[in-house]
Amino acid sequence: MGKMTKKVAAIVERNKCHPDKCQHECIKYDPINRSGKGEGFHIGPHGKAEIFDEVVSEIHRISANKCPFEAIHIVKLPQKLENPLHKYGQNAFELYSLPLIKENTIVGIIGRNGIGKSTALNILSGNLKPNLGNFKGESEEENILNYFAKTHLKDYFRKLFDKKIKVAYKPQRVELIPSMYKGSVINLLEKHDDKKLADELLKELDLSEIKNHDISKISGGELQRVAIIASLIKDSDVIYLDEPASFLDITYRIKVAKLIREFAKNTSTLVVEHDLATLDYISDEIQIAYGEHACYGVFSQSKGVRRGINEYLDGYLPDENIRFRDYKIDFSIPQIQALKSEVLASFPGFEKSYEKFRLKVNEAEFKKSQVLAVMGSNGLGKTTFLKILAGIESPDNTKIEPLSISYKPQYIEVIDGTIEEHLRKVSGSLFDSGWYQQNILEKLNLKPIMKNEINFLSGGELQKFYVALTLSRDSKIMAFDEPSAFIDTEDRLKVAEVIKEFTQKKEVSTVVVDHDIQFIDYIADSMLVFEGIPSKEGNVYGPLTKKDGMNKVLKNLGITYRKDKTTFRPRINKPQSQVDEQQKKNEEYYLVS
Repeated sequence: MGKMTKKVAAIVERNKCHPDKCQHECIKYDPINRSGKGEGFHIGPHGKAEIFDEVVSEIHRISANKCPFEAIHIVKLPQKLENPLHKYGQNAFELYSLPLIKENTIVGIIGRNGIGKSTALNILSGNLKPNLGNFKGESEEENILNYFAKTHLKDYFRKLFDKKIKVAYKPQRVELIPSMYKGSVINLLEKHDDKKLADELLKELDLSEIKNHDISKISGGELQRVAIIASLIKDSDVIYLDEPASFLDITYRIKVAKLIREFAKNTSTLVVEHDLATLDYISDEIQIAYGEHACYGVFSQSKGVRRGINEYLDGYLPDENIRFRDYKIDFSIPQIQALKSEVLASFPGFEKSYEKFRLKVNEAEFKKSQVLAVMGSNGLGKTTFLKILAGIESPDNTKIEPLSISYKPQYIEVIDGTIEEHLRKVSGSLFDSGWYQQNILEKLNLKPIMKNEINFLSGGELQKFYVALTLSRDSKIMAFDEPSAFIDTEDRLKVAEVIKEFTQKKEVSTVVVDHDIQFIDYIADSMLVFEGIPSKEGNVYGPLTKKDGMNKVLKNLGITYRKDKTTFRPRINKPQSQVDEQQKKNEEYYLVS
């Protein structure tokens, strides 16, 4: 792999760098510039701050720390790292290794956003040729093979370059598929020559009715399931699945996980996923992607599933003797308020009917300082329920008194302006309070990107902005539709913590619809469970205690959960295992101790 050229790197996050909105502090305070003995930070040809790799050293932390947007990072790389496998540009993200592929094994990949997981899958699938750090040109195939000379990946890439290995790849951003493929769902799947198998899997994942629909006219959840089917039925040696649980409700997460396990028996499979319960259920082994967000990424050795996930949560890799996070991810549940707390508002039972769908909801109450969680399959009316509460839609033949409610919709819009402009406008004097700055902006990691235009935010950043925007309104009830979507494992718990603490501190009532069972387990005080026939009818049970609500949801799915003894995170029991059978016998689908 060659000798290491440096131990310190300068990374400039261009989306955070705004030379037109600052005093060029990184240039003014650069020690090299001030000494007059060379060129340090300067404005590059792309109109952003940059510095040449050969002059970067620890002293540049002085100027980096002056950046008002926290766009510049001076990173000390782990000693063992040599030359990067791929680099995106001057002062840009660097990837140093790839996950290991194992025959007839499902390897689960876990790591936060911006750490190189999707880049790694693009390289392994042949969609991206690594440049070995030379971002100004393309590396020769022989040089890439030499990079992997001491690993089994050399043989893999030789076969990949010679087209002797067949790859199936489901990308992270399935919403872009319609721009690449035209025609109907079945036409896309029949490209893989197994019409019978395609029909069977469409039926298994409840997609038969849309098989003749144009690929551009189906929902995100339907598109995700179609993309997974397309990857599984392809005659391939290796399957790469990037975030297969995105857009899927809890029912389909389990169905898809079972299908992946079935189809992966005779292939090598890599699955990148933020839903720990799904990843735990799918995987045979775990590899951890670590490093520094937006700066560099590395992949760990392969580990057993429980050990791998627990080491990720701990932030320390004993075998590598590397601590990649200075805190543990804690799944211990905040103290739950008593169910007899003060009622802030209530709504009557109501019904809502459309041409082919009917929703029936029982009367319920919103209680001070409590989170009411909502779970159930897609197509049962959960979003309709929130829209009626928010006054966006009206129920049939029932009048609901207007509620003081702040509502975050499921599908969030990109709007003009910066994060700071919108949050200041909505929150008023609350914005400048220390509590708001610390417990919302800092915990959601929005402070470094306050000057960023909203239309340039990533999916996760946009989601966290809308969570903050919802909490900024002066309302008695906070309503969130899928607040964990597009957010990585670490930030999901931070979002849950922020919402939970705000609910208790401000003595509001909160209702949350989500499909991540660990997120719901952390945040819920009580639950509503939606049941029925998707796209035909939905019925609501509750409010129930969290334990009874979880038990009902899991029983409907035919799966059991238990808490990990070390981290307290919920884990899906393997089907027909001794603990699975015992919990079902005892009617304890959700075991809390």
